[in-house]
Amino acid sequence: MTLQTIGIAAAAAACILLLFAGAVKRKAEWLLNVFLRGILGIIAIYFVNGALESAGIAPLVGINPITVLTSGILGFPGIIAIYGIGFYNSL
Repeated sequence: MTLQTIGIAAAAAACILLLFAGAVKRKAEWLLNVFLRGILGIIAIYFVNGALESAGIAPLVGINPITVLTSGILGFPGIIAIYGIGFYNSL
């Protein structure tokens, strides 16, 4: 192997490593975002259920893995959708 071939291989390996590191960082950022939205969704569901209960309405949405994933992936619109489905089912 010549020095030029080794240099090209090292540059290609560095580029691939850099692309891989960027992909891992994006995925970690996405997972953190979903986790934080899930936590905020749990808090929002807890307070909305409390407000409904104080108004004399039985809470329509429970805190379970499905609602946490829905609020984590979809965010606030997911929470609205969960309550919309709950109100629709109660009719």
